[in-house]
Amino acid sequence: MTQPQPVVPVEVLLVEDDPGDVLMTREAFEDHKLKNNLNVVSDGVEALAYLRGEGAYAGATRPDLILLDLNLPRRDGREVLAEVKSDEQLRRIPIVVLTTSEAEEDILRSYDLHANAYITKPVDFERFVSVVRQIDDFFITVARLPTQ
Repeated sequence: MTQPQPVVPVEVLLVEDDPGDVLMTREAFEDHKLKNNLNVVSDGVEALAYLRGEGAYAGATRPDLILLDLNLPRRDGREVLAEVKSDEQLRRIPIVVLTTSEAEEDILRSYDLHANAYITKPVDFERFVSVVRQIDDFFITVARLPTQ
């Protein structure tokens, strides 16, 4: 009989500029005792600096999963997605686009840029929490993430 594997905390990078959505995501993680470390940056420039360990993010832990909003200041999520997925060192990190946009062109463009999933954010807190839990359940419990 095999023993269940211990749950190892997963490093999640949330790239989100809306403080309300950041708060809801943090609460979803806390309310449901998700075993993840949630790190947050608020724009595309910060996201790329974080991922590359540059400047204030020197020594930052590489994320196992990125939750990416599309509509960001300085560099939008589409640019971040394109840059991450074209970078030899970063492209294997799964990226879930988590955005308010329901535009078909955003969905198609995100998948063309190799997003691993595209999810439209629910505005209702309970549904938002449910979505975050489902992302967690899938990427942490079901899917196998690449090692660094």
